[in-house]
Amino acid sequence: MAVFPNKLPPSSLAQPVTTLWGVGAERAAQLARLNIHTVEDLLLHRPRRYEDRRHFQAIQELTTRDPTLTRGTVVAKGLKRFRRGGKSVFELVLSDSSGRLHCRWWNLPFMEKYFDVGDEVVVFGKLVGLKPRTMDHPETEVIEGGEERFVHFDRITPMYPLTEGLPQRWLRALIWRTLERYEKDIPEPPYPCGPTKEIGVVETAPPATPLSSRAQAVRWLHFPTALEEGEFARRRLALDEFVELQQRLQTRRQRFETKATALPCGGEKNRFIKPFLARLGFTLTAAQTRVLREIRRDLMGPHPMRRLLQGDVGSGKTVVAACAALMALESGFSVALMAPTEILAEQHYASFRQWFGALPIPVELRTGSRKTSESHPSGTAGTDADSCPPSLFVGTHALLTEGFVLPNLGLVIIDEQHKFGVVQRETLVRKGAYPHLLVMTATPIPRTLGLTLYGDLDVSVIDELPVGRGQIRTLVRSAAQLPRVWKFIRQQLSAGRQAYVVYPRVEETDGGSVKAVLHEFENVRQQLAPFPLGLLHGRLAPRDKEAVLAQFRANQVKVLLATSLIEVGLDVPNATVMLIENAEQFGLPQLHQLRGRIGRGGGDAYCILITATETPAARQRLRVLEETSDGFRIAEADLKLRGPGELLGRQQSGLPRFRFGNLVEDLDLILQARDWVARQRSAT
Repeated sequence: MAVFPNKLPPSSLAQPVTTLWGVGAERAAQLARLNIHTVEDLLLHRPRRYEDRRHFQAIQELTTRDPTLTRGTVVAKGLKRFRRGGKSVFELVLSDSSGRLHCRWWNLPFMEKYFDVGDEVVVFGKLVGLKPRTMDHPETEVIEGGEERFVHFDRITPMYPLTEGLPQRWLRALIWRTLERYEKDIPEPPYPCGPTKEIGVVETAPPATPLSSRAQAVRWLHFPTALEEGEFARRRLALDEFVELQQRLQTRRQRFETKATALPCGGEKNRFIKPFLARLGFTLTAAQTRVLREIRRDLMGPHPMRRLLQGDVGSGKTVVAACAALMALESGFSVALMAPTEILAEQHYASFRQWFGALPIPVELRTGSRKTSESHPSGTAGTDADSCPPSLFVGTHALLTEGFVLPNLGLVIIDEQHKFGVVQRETLVRKGAYPHLLVMTATPIPRTLGLTLYGDLDVSVIDELPVGRGQIRTLVRSAAQLPRVWKFIRQQLSAGRQAYVVYPRVEETDGGSVKAVLHEFENVRQQLAPFPLGLLHGRLAPRDKEAVLAQFRANQVKVLLATSLIEVGLDVPNATVMLIENAEQFGLPQLHQLRGRIGRGGGDAYCILITATETPAARQRLRVLEETSDGFRIAEADLKLRGPGELLGRQQSGLPRFRFGNLVEDLDLILQARDWVARQRSAT
């Protein structure tokens, strides 16, 4: 993502790097591998770290604890080749007044040509041995004289990401020369950029050096005079990225609202909602009621609703969705509800048929393996919308099938939004004439992701659980403790409860290091005899899936062995125990989703996470689930541990590749960017 949104003429920052002195075809190809094509790209090439080359450690002071910076003179070098396998090791010996340092590079014989005896060399790395002091594959740079020496030494020095054949020293010198020439051409933003509380970029910056321009930020990015200036510069340039993103998001929303007129879906005197709520058997929470007011306001507004509904596991999003659907149905419009799996679609279909059973509302199901038709041959091309009563269509991706018509579509509801891509969402919406859209997720989204990934949606949050839910205790146990766990589960089953046992795989694929549900079925049968077991995984035929789920709901099957297929949509109040094997194989939100299948009745429930690894990282992740049941806290922890790329997948998330923005730490900047863009929109 470009940080300088105002494109300049070819005479300035938009020029190709080949116009710079010293950049020929070979160097340009190397820079292109770093995604550097223009002068602007070069000036925004972010250092991966900084070295304080004002202070070096003596060789004698180096330890094996941390990477450190030192310097010395080459007193010896040599390349040794081994007879077997063509392997080699190049060794360089450096000396200073305190001792000697051996630097080794394995199977990189070309390193020999980079050093000569007598060279003074800067080295950054961590010792692998003390007798003699030895570093393997350290970063190095030969100290040369000349007028450019001050660019590389006796300062806080930037260390850049590189590619094969591109020297650190050459790239640093190129950026220095380019900054000297083009710093004056860096455009200023249209919003204030001093050390103000409003923008909040450099509230802790030294008063004597206020960050008064974007050009100053770029200079500090590459050549700071103090280590904290590099972070000030990153945050300043991150703000530019977030402003540009918010401009795109809000422009997209504005264009949509300009051309789209809302369908009147606010309802008709609650003629469906009142009898529905009366038959529910429980009262809506204050949070559910608040969210429904927000949704009704949207459905009665001038523009089609575009709203994200967040709520933790078990918070009652489906009931809210049902009420929203009834508002549209009361108004004479049909509703489509899309779920990511057939199991969840079947669950919704069964729930809505039960809820709407006394109302004159056809509820139809369309999945890859099953299609119903209660009142009319809906979903066929050419269907006369006027002859079809308003209906609720529940389905999976099958709703997207070309030629399948959703007559008089007024509201689209997408459950588990994070399972779908943006294209799938828009495909379903285009089945109608700008219908309202409600997307739901039971995987709470960290605020930074919500403001960037769903920045063009309004957000509602159900932030309380219905009364009467049992408390879930989460326990992390090692594989060696499984015998005691099986004993505990047998006790719970003897007391009349039911249990889930979850595995990450259907079949073994890696020699048994990760357990699989098919391989473990017989072992669990022996451990929990005589209680009847059921088996559920994605390879079963749909009718077999539904059969085993029906038996489990009816308490005929006491233990359900399954994969993560059950993470959403399954509601069996009598199930109070869940055992998850190889829990380290799952993400934290997925484990939280699975855990949400229990504790849905009045008693306490137990989620037992078995881990086959004792690594600190795995224990740290699973400890989060022991400490909290708050899905939003879990989502934030998962974002910090895994990062947005791994958490969402770049293609699925639709997020740009930020050079400077940090979705873990920069919530304040995202909020400032959103608010500034919103103020500018309202002012115009």
